[in-house]
Amino acid sequence: MTPSTTDVLVVGGAGVDTIVRVEALPVPFADSHVVPPIDTVVGHTGSGVALGCHRLGLATRFVDVIGDDREGRMLLDRFAAEGLTFEHVVHESGTRRAVNLVDAGGRRMSFYDPRHPYDLAPDPTLWRGPLGHARHVHASIMPWTVGALEDAAAAGATTSTDLHDWDGHNPHHRPFAYAADLVFVSGSRLDGIEADVVADVLDRGRTRLVIVMDGAQGSRVTVRDGGSFAVPAIDIPGRPAIDSNGAGDAYVSGFLHTWLAGGDAHAAARTGAVAGAWACGTAGTHASPIGADELTRQLERVGHVGDRSAGGRVS
Repeated sequence: MTPSTTDVLVVGGAGVDTIVRVEALPVPFADSHVVPPIDTVVGHTGSGVALGCHRLGLATRFVDVIGDDREGRMLLDRFAAEGLTFEHVVHESGTRRAVNLVDAGGRRMSFYDPRHPYDLAPDPTLWRGPLGHARHVHASIMPWTVGALEDAAAAGATTSTDLHDWDGHNPHHRPFAYAADLVFVSGSRLDGIEADVVADVLDRGRTRLVIVMDGAQGSRVTVRDGGSFAVPAIDIPGRPAIDSNGAGDAYVSGFLHTWLAGGDAHAAARTGAVAGAWACGTAGTHASPIGADELTRQLERVGHVGDRSAGGRVS
């Protein structure tokens, strides 16, 4: 891949997940629980978006800060095996990690260890060099990555971010909410306040779309130019949901795949729903992102279902 072909530059968000499977959440208090084999895998949001975009055929580059440790070497090995371009600097605090509890229905609870000092500020050349050749920049919400969104806007590249389980109040998320062209956010903490939060982001930010991802409830998209719509969650025959780790990141990569190809918001959200559903069918985080051929097959299947049940419209 030459620098001039970069479709998506992902900034920040590499890490490693330790997956612990439990019968139910919350876990009852006890001195100990016997669990199935515990897995440690490449995870975290930037990894998921970058791997997802790469598998879908987008020319993708990924930049971040990691540690000189076992977890950092896991990342380097996985990205090299995938052929994903990953440029990094090393910090003594190590590589981000998390312990994720996953229940029998695939729901998860994550215990996140950010590792790095909150005021960590890597040299901006980490992203500014690749940015010169990027069509689109996706920034994970590490404190320092908001600078990449600002630089991308100045350079004329489009941008996105994922606010994850923002409650609409935490000040950490606000600069990202107001700086990106596409704002993704989980609906998990927006019950009763979603409309107000979406309106605030549209009023005070530059975003064109706010996309609320809500698991089995599907996703809801609000467009700056007016209007909103919902896309239901997708069920993939023969691929039941067993692990929701990485589903949101897969949704984002699917959405970007269609959006950057010139698709409209409806088409992009449908693609995101399919990619997110596919991710839920594999144990572990980012274990098997959907590829372009499989995505095409699943979108055709969803389209045929829509033809029979909703006059061709699946949204």
